[in-house]
Amino acid sequence: MPRSSSLVAYLSLTYLLAWAVWLAAGALTSASLDPTVRGLIFLPGTFAPGIVALWMTFRHEGTAGVRAMMDRLFRSQVAARWYVFAVFFVTATRLAAALVYRLVEGAWPAFNPLPWYLLLMATAISTPFQAGEEIGWRGYALPRLQARMGLGPASVLLGVLWAAWHLPLFYIPGTDSAGQPFLPYLLVVTAISVAMALLYWRSGGSLLLTMIMHAGVNNMAAIVPSGSPGAVDPMAAHASLIEWLTIAFLWAPAAGFLVWMRRAAPTDGGSND
Repeated sequence: MPRSSSLVAYLSLTYLLAWAVWLAAGALTSASLDPTVRGLIFLPGTFAPGIVALWMTFRHEGTAGVRAMMDRLFRSQVAARWYVFAVFFVTATRLAAALVYRLVEGAWPAFNPLPWYLLLMATAISTPFQAGEEIGWRGYALPRLQARMGLGPASVLLGVLWAAWHLPLFYIPGTDSAGQPFLPYLLVVTAISVAMALLYWRSGGSLLLTMIMHAGVNNMAAIVPSGSPGAVDPMAAHASLIEWLTIAFLWAPAAGFLVWMRRAAPTDGGSND
């Protein structure tokens, strides 16, 4: 099957499977249900990217293709600085945004009451669960998009697709994203996709490193919450000052990453220096 056809099939099935699970979970549960329990009910939908990727890889490449993809989940021989980048990049942008907010507003933004070491522990604990998405987004989709348009443009397009995949969660009552403005989220996720593509390239195609970064995004970035309390319209373009500052501090390095990634060859992984 041509790469373009396989990508369309992959994205269609991934969206269909995840959205079906999320919509069913939203219809069958109450927004007042305990958040932890409700989160577990929605969790299977997040594994759709990986499930579809493994199925399509097995269908077209057999067990050898699946084994090669799974091997990248354990590719750990990477320079230590890329582990630091994976865990702390997004956190650094949040703290930089908080500092500028302090200079502009004369007061600090709200910080997460949880100690940083608990957020770091949550990152470590949740890293294995990120395989559900990373096998699909960075393991399957990114290399195929990269082969067609180069790593930089592929990372931007994948970021848009990745963000859009979450869209139903902005309309399902009781989810963390319900009612939040989607445009700022799209900008944040696309910038993170660029950074994760750089990490994927410089780590030699390691899905372990992108899993760690994904977990860091979900947990360590919460050190400075940037949502819009009381928001009810996902299509509204408004966002808090701290969120716009966060977007700026994510895109400043992302622009440099895009220039750097012009050096990347159209292969599955680059150097691991």
